[in-house]
Amino acid sequence: MSEQALELQKEYALRFSEMAAYRTAVWKILIKHYFQSKIGRDRVVLDLGSGWGEFINQIEARAKFAMDLNPDGRIRVNPDVTFLEQDCSKPWNVAPGSLDVVFTSNFFEHLPTKDSLLATLREAHRSLRPGGRLFCLGPNIRYVDSAYWDFFDHHLALSHLSLVEALRLADFSIEETIPRFLPYTMADGKRPPLAGVAMYLKVPLAWPILGKQFFITASR
Repeated sequence: MSEQALELQKEYALRFSEMAAYRTAVWKILIKHYFQSKIGRDRVVLDLGSGWGEFINQIEARAKFAMDLNPDGRIRVNPDVTFLEQDCSKPWNVAPGSLDVVFTSNFFEHLPTKDSLLATLREAHRSLRPGGRLFCLGPNIRYVDSAYWDFFDHHLALSHLSLVEALRLADFSIEETIPRFLPYTMADGKRPPLAGVAMYLKVPLAWPILGKQFFITASR
């Protein structure tokens, strides 16, 4: 196992071990009340930066892939998920045009350089079918401000505008940009009541007030 993989394994365990069950429960609500309808059910989906599989294990799909350098991901994903343990900025082990959806959450800020991000976006573009979609959820530096740097493994400061530029450089078309979507909560250890998560998703008027993460939909 590489030194980088060992570091990822340790960081993820230190940060999330005590709230793993809560994170899984939150993702169940997010998928049920928002993301499943966005993605559809009869899709080939790849979870980019899949962590412990909180999203990919619970989304309904025709076929599922998960990509992460953390070796624990392999034992955390369900048997119906194909796990790709690799650097996302290197060529992906999937056929060109074979994916309907690439989904990524709170991942791009962990990449070491903008070159790595652009290479990753270009691999996503290559792997998606024409019309396939890339869904990007992540902390927005505009609204998270200095708390963005409270995590040792955050490297890239991204706003919704800078990520849109990067997506266009990688030949994506932008379908929807929500600058302020979800609060910046699970990353800082807070645990809002689960019923409140579902209620929040049903009240878009609250998003521009409480949201600190962007949600961007781009298509190939």
